[in-house]
Amino acid sequence: MNAAEPPASGRVVDAAELPQLLAAAGLEAADVDAVIQRALAEDIDGGVDVTTVATVPVDQRATLELRARQAGTLAGVPVAAAVFAAVAAADGARVHLRTDHWDGDQVAVGAIALAITGPVHVLLRGERPALNLLGHLSGVATATHAWVLAIAGTDAQVRDTRKTTPGLRRLEKYAVRCGGGTNHRMSLADAALVKDNHVVAAGGVRQAFAAVRDRFPGVPVEVEVDSLDQLVEVLDAGADLVLLDNFTIDQLRQAVQITAGRARLEASGGLSLNVAQAVASTGVDYLAVGALTHSAPVLDIGADLREEDGSAAGD
Repeated sequence: MNAAEPPASGRVVDAAELPQLLAAAGLEAADVDAVIQRALAEDIDGGVDVTTVATVPVDQRATLELRARQAGTLAGVPVAAAVFAAVAAADGARVHLRTDHWDGDQVAVGAIALAITGPVHVLLRGERPALNLLGHLSGVATATHAWVLAIAGTDAQVRDTRKTTPGLRRLEKYAVRCGGGTNHRMSLADAALVKDNHVVAAGGVRQAFAAVRDRFPGVPVEVEVDSLDQLVEVLDAGADLVLLDNFTIDQLRQAVQITAGRARLEASGGLSLNVAQAVASTGVDYLAVGALTHSAPVLDIGADLREEDGSAAGD
């Protein structure tokens, strides 16, 4: 399998393939492993899984199926697989991974995202961290996809912000991509965003833009404005990306007319799905939606343990 291609439906995924699959998704295996190790350490807290150790024979094997209990957009399947691979490696055990769906897929209720076969001790120890990550990332992807559908037929794109969970930014922004959205800057070093506090400190919006352009000439500069007068000012200064903060629909239309293609425009400030189409139809290039990451509901994904005889052992 080419590293840039997701596994085919029903494919068994070797744990050794996971770094390649993560890299193909734009994720660093080391970063993902760091998140996984923190999640596992938090869950075990230096002890053992007392319930499983007491009730499950150490040599018992089964298959754990991660099933969607809601329809939505998947994100984080290789991350969930990496959780079980990490637990198995720590135990000197092996797990067999099978995926029926992959990141970016639209799934119906009952769809199996991932099936893991191996020692039950491994399956139960990895279950909750894997579900937490898979459900959260799929929730972000599902929320993003709803926005993408809401602005369909326009030339605008929905874009995330830095309003992400500390430590999970790369994963959450990956989930946005799975849902069809576009990423804004990953860090403060990637691009400049001149906001109101920078404007106050610099003595004006034009001065703030000029200061960034002079100090970091190769860095993309976006400038936040809250009036049409400020928009004209930054356009005359040479800004090529402008954030229109809390503009009304009519003001957005005026901003597009004034700009006349001289810069890209991004609408921001309390946007909601019920106004998404109207905002996108004004002609802006981007809709900045912090809610994609800071308010996305978790997609409900459950875990069903299948014993060797094929019967369900609950979740």
